[in-house]
This record gives sequence, structure tokens and C-alpha cells, in this order.
Amino acid sequence: MGAEGGGSADPAPVGGPVHRLLGKAIDVRPDEVAALLWSGLFIFAVLCSYYVLRPIRDELGVQGGVNNLPWLFTGTLIAMLAVNPLFAALVKTLPRRRFIAISYRFFMANLLFFALYLEFAPTDRHVWMGRVFFIWASVFNLFVVSIFWAFIVDVFNSAQGKRLFGFLSAGATMGAILGSTITATLVEEIGQNYLLLVSIGLLEIGVLAVRRLSRLSEGFRRAPSERDGDAEMPLSGSILAGFTHTARSPYLAGIGGFMLLFAVTSTFLYFQQAAIVAEVFTGRAERTTFFANLDLIVNGLTLLLQVFFTSRALRRLGVAITLLALPAVSLIGFAALAVAPTISVLATVQVARRVCNFAFARPARELLFTVATREDKYKAKSFLDTVVYRAGDQVGSWSYALMGAIGLALAGISLAAVPLSALWIALSYWLGRRQEMAVKTVPVAERPAVVVL
Repeated sequence: MGAEGGGSADPAPVGGPVHRLLGKAIDVRPDEVAALLWSGLFIFAVLCSYYVLRPIRDELGVQGGVNNLPWLFTGTLIAMLAVNPLFAALVKTLPRRRFIAISYRFFMANLLFFALYLEFAPTDRHVWMGRVFFIWASVFNLFVVSIFWAFIVDVFNSAQGKRLFGFLSAGATMGAILGSTITATLVEEIGQNYLLLVSIGLLEIGVLAVRRLSRLSEGFRRAPSERDGDAEMPLSGSILAGFTHTARSPYLAGIGGFMLLFAVTSTFLYFQQAAIVAEVFTGRAERTTFFANLDLIVNGLTLLLQVFFTSRALRRLGVAITLLALPAVSLIGFAALAVAPTISVLATVQVARRVCNFAFARPARELLFTVATREDKYKAKSFLDTVVYRAGDQVGSWSYALMGAIGLALAGISLAAVPLSALWIALSYWLGRRQEMAVKTVPVAERPAVVVL
């Protein structure tokens, strides 16, 4: 396969029945089918696992008190800062297949501990453990998803990503739908604790997919002359490379700015949602069911867009235009909230933003990393997806608290988010154009150790 075209000078192999079936929906080459299906199973299992946990996390966060959410976000950032160097050390010393398996099984052991504690500990201790679980789940979410995409942008190049990432995003959404359905359907029947065990089993499926995909990916992906190091060798460099490379590269720093603005605006809406839900619903199961059903609506709409529009948007509009869709929707949504700060408008904005993020912004954002080196795909990407993102949560949460303290209501906070969204639009377009230029002008084998576009 060519470095960027996803094709070969040799005649394409004849596809089997699976390729013909997939080919009716997406532009997939016969030699890509196996890797694509294992990648789809990987993200399906990971997102299903997380969405089993997400409503439980949100309910425990509300149970602990909406006023305590800024402190929970602070705790999450501290946990990210502690875990990120440990993850970087694993990346530096172990092949990718092993450090992914170790990372996921570490989280699986944590889930088993939470399940046992919440099952046998006195009820009066559940509030504090719920706060710990909220922080843990927020770390878990970003790490397991970031690890997946770091692996995938190391398997598929930019041209392949434009054709195939829509399919993978649809697989993620189907996993999210199933996870939300499991929790919404079973939480009142079996309780939260046993759902944690379901999440453990799904993560193990993800580890299996990694093992199979690792055997396929390197020979499938590039010719030997184009490989950026051996995929099954540990990555070199410092465990602080994620930070130092980001600080030295305007391109990576720009991605960090994108993550900050996304996190700040998301936090504004999350806090508003938490306050409303705390007033409307009084029971734990009711709140958990509400969050699960909201996830189902978002994921159902997202799946429709991912199946029919994501790949078409990336290929026809390009990365730059597709990437700025989310900040454009955010600007319109916050402007609407500033004019009419009602529950219905808030719910509409929340759904529209999340759908746009999953269907368009997320796959476009991952394509930004296809022009980075393997070291940056794992180290800088992990730093940006976890530490920088949670730093944005901090800015958003404490800014929200400060604006509330000086008397700003929903309309005022929404108005403050409008210029942030405008800045976000400009940055998104700049990043997308730089990625498109890099694909055209910088051969894979000649890309520097630090992207300095």
C-alpha cells in the first residue's frame, strides 16, 4: 500500500464476501478488511465498556453534590498528572501490544475493586467512594479512548483515515448505544455494582482485538522503507516527551488549544446539566436512567451521521472544514442560550454538540495525528488527550464557579462562551489546513521527530 494513497502499484487483491458487503457502505480495499474489522471490534468493546460506566459516574457525581463538581474536576487533573508519566514509562519500555494490554488490565483490576467495595462497604461510605469513582472514571475514559486512537492512527494513514474512520466512529457509537442500553435496562434489576463486572468483560475483548490487530497492522500498513520504526519495539525518548514536544511544536500546541477550548465549553454545559438534573430527579436509579437515555438519543443520531455522512464530509470537504463544524455549532448554541436560557434549548445544544463531536470533530481531530511520528502519536497524543483536556476542565469548572459567584446566570455564562467559540473556529481551520498541507508535502519517511508545521 502507498504511504498516503492507500493503494498499491500491484493489482488489488480480489475481495471476498465480507469485502463486498462492506464495500456497499464504505470505500474499503480488500487488504484492509481484516484490520478494519478488528479495529472496529476494539473500539466497539472499549466504548461499550465506558458507556456502561458513564451513567453510573454521572449519577455518583450528582449524588456527591453539584457544588463539589469543581473539586472533582481538580482531583481528576491531579490524577491525570500522576498517571501520565507512568503511561509514558510503559510506552518507553514495552512494545505497544503489551503496554496496551497492561494499561487496560490495570483498569479492569480497579473496576473489580470498586465493585467489591460498593457491594460490601457500609452505605454511609458510598458518597466518598462515589467521588473517587467519578475521578477514576474520568481518567479511565480519556486514557482508554486515547490509547485506541493512538494505535489506530499508527495503523492507518491519512488517506485511509478519510475513508475508514467514519466506519470506526460508527463502531464506537454502536458500542456506546449498547453500553447505554445495558445500563438503562439492567441498573434497576441487578444494580450498579454488577454492571462494573460487565464493563470488565468488555475491556478484555478489547485486549483480544489489540493482540490480533498488532499481528496484522505493520505488514498491512506500509512498505518497509516507509516505516517509522518497528511497531513491536518500545518507543525511544523521554517520558516527558509528550509535554516537551507539544511545547516545541506550534502544530501540537494548536491541537492542545483545540482540546482546551473543547473542554472549557463542554464543562460549562455539563455543570448546567448537572444542576438541572439534581433539581428534577430525586432517586439514584431515575438519574442513572435519565443519563443513559440521553446517551441513547445522542448515539442514535450520531450513528446515522457516521454511516451516511462522516467519510463523505472528510473526503469532499477536507479536514479543515469538517473540524470547524463543532465550534460553529457551539457558537450558534451558546448564542441561542444567551437569548433563551431554557431547559429545552440547553438540552438541544447539548445533544447537537455531542452528536457533532462524535460524528465529525472526533474523526477529523484524530486525522491531525496521522502526520505525526510514532512517538508523538503515543506520547504527545496521550498528553494532549488527557492532561491538556483535564486542564481545560479545570479552567471551565472554576471559571463557571467564578461567574456564578459574581452573579452571572445561564444567559451570562453562555454569552461568555460565544467569543471562545469564535476563536475555536479560527484555530480549527488553521489546524486542518496544516494537516492537509503536511499530507501533500511531507513524505512519511522524512517527517521529523517533532512536528513543527
